[in-house]
Amino acid sequence: MSSSPEQSTNAAHSSPTPAQEQDAVEAIVPLMPIVLPVAGGVLMFLLAFIAIYMA
Repeated sequence: MSSSPEQSTNAAHSSPTPAQEQDAVEAIVPLMPIVLPVAGGVLMFLLAFIAIYMA
């Protein structure tokens, strides 16, 4: 019977840990308005460069 209080205290101590960790996707989402246009511009430049080089 002494193992059940230990399990409840372990669960109580381990429950705040996931709340403090930040997901990788959640860290990137605020940067999307900056990253997407920059990536699109780089992609368009590369595609135009390839088209001119192939022509």
